Amino acid sequence: MKPLKKVISLLTLFIYTISFAQTEKPQTPKGPFDYIIEDVTFVNKDADSITLAGTLTKPKNIKQPPVVILINGSGAHDRDCTMMAHKSFWVIADYLTNQGIAVLRFDERGTAKSEGDFSKATTFDLAKDVEAGINYLKSRTDIDASKIGLIGHSEGGLIAPIVASTNPNVAYIIMLAGPGVNGQKILQSQSKKIAKLQGATDEGIAFNNQLTTIAYQAMFSETEVEKQKIAIENALKEFKVKLETEDSPFKVYVNDYTINQLKTQLSNPWLQAFIKLDPKPYLEKTNCPILVLNGSKDVQVLPEINLPEIEKHLKTANNKDVTIKQLEGYNHLFQTAKTGLLNEYFTNEETFSPVVLKIMSDWINARF
Repeated sequence: MKPLKKVISLLTLFIYTISFAQTEKPQTPKGPFDYIIEDVTFVNKDADSITLAGTLTKPKNIKQPPVVILINGSGAHDRDCTMMAHKSFWVIADYLTNQGIAVLRFDERGTAKSEGDFSKATTFDLAKDVEAGINYLKSRTDIDASKIGLIGHSEGGLIAPIVASTNPNVAYIIMLAGPGVNGQKILQSQSKKIAKLQGATDEGIAFNNQLTTIAYQAMFSETEVEKQKIAIENALKEFKVKLETEDSPFKVYVNDYTINQLKTQLSNPWLQAFIKLDPKPYLEKTNCPILVLNGSKDVQVLPEINLPEIEKHLKTANNKDVTIKQLEGYNHLFQTAKTGLLNEYFTNEETFSPVVLKIMSDWINARF
């Protein structure tokens, strides 16, 4: 059953939240800190007035510095983006603040000290939380409200242009491994890439793709969740009969277990919205300066698929300040990597490349 379990797990690889006890990583910031650290809260009035909790770090001796909001990727993350003992957002905040840039990072709704229910949230709900953060920063007098930027990683790299496309208060964006295609293409391309690197056959990869495509199409055929489940079940049962008729070697992998797992996963509100979500209309309305970075060994948001589409959409926007870079040797988390596979997230001692940190700070400081 191993190949079957691989098929099912690959549907949600974009959600990489993994947390367990490990030793502290070398890059985790340690005091004393030569900047101001303030615990803050702000309210999202559009989401039942939930209170979101975070940390604002500010450089000393700069009265009104530029500021950036960090936006987490998929899954429920705390303000530090804590995963596998790595605290990448704390590392980013520490570095940027030492370079004269204030940073707001916050616990996602329903996580750590923030209120709300993450399990019911879609990408658009999370974008509203970022909007609330922007409104909070605008209310302060100790930062420059005309220089509020967004740095979004993975799904956060999708949220940033969603916000910027309608909010004139966004002065700049940095997309870190952000998508340029819809969620279905993201999930299926990462599934193919990872399976290939793990030694799967071309036939097995094609079967995985065919199976998930059938499930997605069935989901798209209905708007109500219960009807979607029925449609998925019926479509996969028909596929099962077809495989049995053809005496396909993959027929054993389409059974009640597979069907039930796919029905359950595809009823998740976030996943449903993400699969359908296309960044195109938002990127085409993003006119602020934008830096787009992607690692060459990223197996979750593949640079060869996403970067050309991002570039095309920003050209449509007639954006005059676009920098797009594929950085050699980095994985989805911007760690120096050998294969880019997910097991390296665990074993890598590096939390976030110092080279990439410098690229980001230099780009911001050159403009603000």
